[in-house]
Amino acid sequence: MSDGSVLLLVAAIAFVATHLALSHPLRRMLVGWMGEAAFAGLYSTIAAITLGTMIWTFMRAPTTPPVWPVGNGLWAMATVMMLGASILLMGSLIRNPAFPGAGESAATMQAHGVFAITRHPMMWSFALWGTSHILILPITRNIILSGAIVFLSLVGSFLQDRKKTRLDPAGWAAWKSRTSYLPFAAIVQGKARFGPFGAYSLLGGFVLWIVASWAHIPLSGIPAGIWRWLT
Repeated sequence: MSDGSVLLLVAAIAFVATHLALSHPLRRMLVGWMGEAAFAGLYSTIAAITLGTMIWTFMRAPTTPPVWPVGNGLWAMATVMMLGASILLMGSLIRNPAFPGAGESAATMQAHGVFAITRHPMMWSFALWGTSHILILPITRNIILSGAIVFLSLVGSFLQDRKKTRLDPAGWAAWKSRTSYLPFAAIVQGKARFGPFGAYSLLGGFVLWIVASWAHIPLSGIPAGIWRWLT
């Protein structure tokens, strides 16, 4: 592994480790010491610095040969995955019990739309984003960066369940009984139904998917998503 890739790996580890540490084991102590507002500032600053460092080292890491060949089949798979990720992300922004100040809704909210699929739609959208990008760009620097996003999303959502259970034992237990960590598990188990998806989830997700895919052209010069076949 080249020096540039090593630096990127160190930056990715720092990004993931500080995010998990500040979100979970250190949060209560630091909030008690400096207050919620100051902690939010500290958290945001460290997140911005570590994310910026990871992106900076990513841009300067060498482009290595792909680990596997990438053809239209993988591009099609990644395109569909990104549509799903976009719908999950947009749907997660509405009435999400995991958001600060929304904890009381966990006890009574029904699992509709994206929450019938998983109680962590935002985290899984990031995991799908990282996985799809690894599939179509299997070079060292992208595997490191995208892999860090996937790891943080999946481990972070697992730890979020533990934190929410501690803060709201009855409410979060009720929410967990109607939902699942793994996508579609609650539906398979009969705990949730697909039901209607809100227009915001579907339309917003579709628009995000189209725009984000198109943005690859001016940003990287690589047509992505449906634009790979339309341009």
